[in-house]
Amino acid sequence: MKEKWKIILALSAVAVLVALLAYRIFFYAPPVAVIQAEEGKVALEVRGPGVVASRIQVTVSTRVTGTLKVLHADQGDSVKAGQLLALLDDTDTAAKAGSAAAAAAASQRNIAEADAALAKARADRELAQSNFRRDEEVFRAGYISQAAMDAAAAALKSAQSGEANAAATLGARQAESQASAQEAVYARALHSFTRIIAPMDGLIIVRDAEAGDVVVPGSPIFRMVDTSKLWVATRIDESVVGHVEVGQPATIRLRGGKELPGEVARINRQSDAATRELEVDVAFREIPERFAIDQEAQVVIHAGEEKGVVIPASALFQQGHAFGVLVVTDGRAAFRPVRTGPSDGERVAAREGLKAGEAVILRPAGIKSGSRVRAVTGGER
Repeated sequence: MKEKWKIILALSAVAVLVALLAYRIFFYAPPVAVIQAEEGKVALEVRGPGVVASRIQVTVSTRVTGTLKVLHADQGDSVKAGQLLALLDDTDTAAKAGSAAAAAAASQRNIAEADAALAKARADRELAQSNFRRDEEVFRAGYISQAAMDAAAAALKSAQSGEANAAATLGARQAESQASAQEAVYARALHSFTRIIAPMDGLIIVRDAEAGDVVVPGSPIFRMVDTSKLWVATRIDESVVGHVEVGQPATIRLRGGKELPGEVARINRQSDAATRELEVDVAFREIPERFAIDQEAQVVIHAGEEKGVVIPASALFQQGHAFGVLVVTDGRAAFRPVRTGPSDGERVAAREGLKAGEAVILRPAGIKSGSRVRAVTGGER
């Protein structure tokens, strides 16, 4: 009798388990938190990484070959336009400038001598011309001979030739003086190039040379930037860069955590073939007190807002190659592909695939499309 009851109890237990399993499989619907999709607006924020840069970056070099004698600036220094940054050894250029100046002064003296000679030759020609006219008058009256007249004509011709030679000499001396003056200007310019001065107000970010180094034209001595024109060179994906316009406000977050206001200053129209990104330069509205060129930063460009069906970002997931959400329809979860629009980090605008009023599952992880569910509203987003 006891054995019979044991069998009955065992069969009863199995029946209960089968019933529970059947209920679980065919009738049980676990509760899931849902929210109704609704019409709304989502701020259009375009995000991208970047680095701090300056719109104006200058390499300070020399225009003549020479040895660096002394440096008056170092990296990290703020300098003003025209400030002396370095000096080259000017022994040779100073000597050449002095020699050229002396040659220019000597050529001026030569001009003065040639001018005096021309004045004398002009006076001799005027005297010979006066004598010729007087002798010509008395020759007509028969008071002097033909030989005397011929001598007066020869004297006039000689005086005229002397004046022409003196004028030519003066012209040559003037040309020599002009060339000497140009040589003096050139020598002074070369000597001035031994003084390396700041081309603008700015910050020296790199010093590439030391005292005693031999530098040549084009070799960098300093690198400096204009700190009044700082921006962040930001990389923006080409799929969203169409929303960006010059003048749009932005928020710049430096790696140290400080946030500063910015503004889109320039949009590069050349896309990187590898990353499919474009450079967008976002200028600082307030220059940070502490910064470093090439410092990493994150930029959020506030590109307006978009109307549409709004859902929580947590409801989105990827199934296969499609992005979408799970909606509750007739007590079952159903995958719904959606085409998304802008997102503010918490909410997303669904441009296609959803209608306002549909129940969207907030946390779809672990829920399969087609499974029974029981929608529960008011869950955390």
